[in-house]
Amino acid sequence: MPFSHAQKGYVPTEENLEARKEFAESKFGIFLHWGIYSMFAQGEWYLNTGGLNRDEYAKAASGFYPANFDADAWVKAFKDAGAKYICFTTRHHDGFSMFDTKYSDYDIVDATPYGKDIVRELSEACKRHGIRLHFYYSHIDWTRDDYPAGRSGTRTGKDPEKADWPSYFAFMNNQLTELIQNYDPDAIWFDGVWDKNASFDWQLGEQYGMIHKLKPSCLIGNNHHKKPFPGEDFQMFERDLPGQNTAGYSEGQEVSQLPLETCQTMNGSWGYSVKDQNYKSTEYLIRYLVRAAGKGANLLLNIGPQPDGSIPAAALERLKGIGRWLEQNGESVYGTTAGDVPERPWGVTTQKGNKQYVHILSLSDASLFLPISRKIARATVFGTDKKVDFRQSKEGVLLNLGEVPDSVDYIVELTMK
Repeated sequence: MPFSHAQKGYVPTEENLEARKEFAESKFGIFLHWGIYSMFAQGEWYLNTGGLNRDEYAKAASGFYPANFDADAWVKAFKDAGAKYICFTTRHHDGFSMFDTKYSDYDIVDATPYGKDIVRELSEACKRHGIRLHFYYSHIDWTRDDYPAGRSGTRTGKDPEKADWPSYFAFMNNQLTELIQNYDPDAIWFDGVWDKNASFDWQLGEQYGMIHKLKPSCLIGNNHHKKPFPGEDFQMFERDLPGQNTAGYSEGQEVSQLPLETCQTMNGSWGYSVKDQNYKSTEYLIRYLVRAAGKGANLLLNIGPQPDGSIPAAALERLKGIGRWLEQNGESVYGTTAGDVPERPWGVTTQKGNKQYVHILSLSDASLFLPISRKIARATVFGTDKKVDFRQSKEGVLLNLGEVPDSVDYIVELTMK
């Protein structure tokens, strides 16, 4: 690990440790990929994948007027869905800032006819509704000349002779200072070090130290698909649950003792794509949330808002379904840790206090064996007084359910002695 990737001697403050605890108990957040790339409706990487010139691409800003954006409506919908925090893309790889910054005119206030500070409105709405706010911020920039070109964004028309890392590093730190001092975020979500080879010095340690000095409780995570570096306060996994590598991003990635978060798309895209209507079902998303909780992780579920500022109807429908489920069953998810039984094909377990929750997601039998050594005092169907018959031996516990579970999540609540 390059030394510069670590904040030397980092010791989290009491405020930071408390913020980590609250974050780990949240279990459900909403990721929002939204910027001028939404106008092209081709996803957030369109400047790169479309082979566009940065100056032609930037003209989209002059037409960006999200008339239907309503920060309060957004935040209320996310809160009603049971989410405890939001992570918003303040600046993605295309270099466009969705907040009012004095270090660039390429931003929502100065470059668009809309002229309003989206991040300010979201920040104030989150405070009104009691929702935590995290900021995505990209280390990569496909439009600024001073960012030294990496593997991506090589055809956008930048002048390689003007590359100047010290200038760009100062620019990022100035913007991050603005974001922390002006909007008071609860976390900064960086998007990895993949754009350059391993020898490149990103100066992350210095940057992490600056953020923690500005706000000690501000959590830092980085989507680099490696074991967390010192100075990072939570570990993230992209399109995968901790310990898995189905998406190909987490090969060899150790699961740390830090709070965990897995980010996943609601359809197949991060930014809005007019072609992508392949939304995962509400049932699938609920089960994914439960499986994340069974691994002690949060689910950060992504939505790509439309260019007019509205949330896609398909996303809202699924949010409502998740919210109804969490309203009834949230006790078995929020504030829990992974249970005694690791993930199985039939489901997962979570625990809190003297309670363990057996989340049966797929079972074709009316009985289930659990290799639990702790003594059980009582077993009931969660949310009811219906007792579940069980027999305990030194090998574990056999639950006799009396029926084959056929719900989205059949939960058995175990009261431990």
